[in-house]
Order: sequence, then C-alpha cells, then structure tokens
Amino acid sequence: MSKTWSTRLGALAATTILTLTAQVAPAADLAPLTPAEEAAVASLSPWQIRVRGLGVITNDSGSLDGVPGSDLSYSDTVIPELDITYYFTDNIAAELILGTTYANISGEGSIAGLGKIGKTWVLPPTLTLQYHFTDFGAFKPYVGAGINYTMFYNQSGSAVDDIDVKDTFGAALQVGFDYMLDEHWGVNFDVKKIFLEADYEATSGGAPLSGKAKLDPWLIGGGVTYRF
Repeated sequence: MSKTWSTRLGALAATTILTLTAQVAPAADLAPLTPAEEAAVASLSPWQIRVRGLGVITNDSGSLDGVPGSDLSYSDTVIPELDITYYFTDNIAAELILGTTYANISGEGSIAGLGKIGKTWVLPPTLTLQYHFTDFGAFKPYVGAGINYTMFYNQSGSAVDDIDVKDTFGAALQVGFDYMLDEHWGVNFDVKKIFLEADYEATSGGAPLSGKAKLDPWLIGGGVTYRF
C-alpha cells in the first residue's frame, strides 16, 4: 500500500468515526440508561486494557543539513501493542499505549544514491486524555489528545558509520471506538496521529553530519478490549 493511500485510509477512518458519532448523538442522548444498566456501569472497575495489532505508517520526509534537495524515507511496520486506560468518570479517561518497533532510514531526493542510511528501534509511549461518548449502547466512540515521548535505541549505520536519532516529544491526536460484547469484553478500532520530528547526527568517513527526520506516523490498530 502506498504512503498516500495509507494516509488517506487513516484520515477516512477518523472522519467516519466522528461522523457516526455526530449523527447518533442527538438520538442517543434521548435514551437514558435503565436502572439495571446504571448499576452495571457503576460496578465496573475504572481500569481497562486493550491488546491491538497496530500498523505504523510513517511520513516520508526529512533532510540532511547543507544538502539541497535531500530527503528521507522510513519503513512501515505492523506490531503488537498494549494500552492501559483509567476512567476518572464515565466520560473522561486517560490512556497509555506501549509498544516498540524499528525503522529503516533511507536516503531520498538528492541523496537517494546512499540507499539505506541506517536503522533504529523506536519506543514511543503515548499518553492521551480522552472523552468517551455515552448512551450509545454497545457502541462507545471516543476522541483524545495528548503527548508522546519517543525514544530511539539500538541504532546502527549502513551508508554512514554511525547514526544517533535524538529522543523527542511530540503531540498526539486520537479517535476510535469500542464495541462491547458484554460488560467486560469488546472489540476496538483506533486511529492516532503522532506529530514527531527528531534531530539526528551521524558520521561518514569521520565527517559529522546532521539533519531532521520527520516521521509523523499514523498508528492504525484494532484488537480486543477488556474492562475490569
């Protein structure tokens, strides 16, 4: 799948979820929970976990300082991911996602001849504050925003002697939904956009190099939800 179509898929998924939420909200708000449903919700733990399969689809953009027309590209991956959610209220929750992957870094544009520049492993814990829409029955959509801190480790050079991508903060936006099969078990679909631009340094033949790697990944995942 091309990067353009992958990006369009993520945007379309997010737009679809928001549209569905907007359409069902007026009718749903007119249907209050029954006493039995309220009692069941009140008895739930504030803790929830999800296990997802996650597609990490990066933006191909970057530069090498001092080289006009230079660009970078990164490999896409599919990884397992765990998230932990804590509900402060029925509507407000915080979610922490945990997972790790790798990225091959390749030269593009005027430095395309370098081929694969290097490889780094990426650990991007992301914390979002979410708003969960209620009164939709088993369909439970949510939106969120938060912060990401990405750590790069086990880095190695290929076309360069070594490479060091710097750890950095980024912003995160999120939209998704759970469809609950019963009080505890459900299925989940989730889309996140991470705004991530990291500085890097490298050496080639003893000469220092530097630049920026603009990854800005889409995280598109689906999996299983369990509410304690």
